[in-house]
Amino acid sequence: MANEKISTSGGASLGHNPFGALTATGLPSAPSPSVLRSAPTLSGSVQAKNRGRVDIRRETGGRGGKTVTVVDGFTGIGLPEKEQLAKRMRAACGCGGTVKDGAIEIQGDQRETIARILSDAGFRPVFSGG
Repeated sequence: MANEKISTSGGASLGHNPFGALTATGLPSAPSPSVLRSAPTLSGSVQAKNRGRVDIRRETGGRGGKTVTVVDGFTGIGLPEKEQLAKRMRAACGCGGTVKDGAIEIQGDQRETIARILSDAGFRPVFSGG
């Protein structure tokens, strides 16, 4: 049993290609490159034209004087999509953030950048508060 080692040198090829006998007869042809270029592309998930109003506000209360931008008022989206939006916001702003109690919290005063991201995602951002 001590000499029963498996070789790692690669060995001989398998010699059998399971796809070797397949042909392209009866398959539809590929779309032309012009059709592929004109097709609309969606980044991330399926986006509607107007996905509703979301409120963007700046908060400092209860955070030791630190400013946090809070986005809430989402309707019709779940936690995974909020997490994806929060990830895009954190990357664009270069700061930390989280999803807490159904609202996205981003560190710092990032209202303009967040509004742009939400507009691109199909939401109608509205600044509320001071």
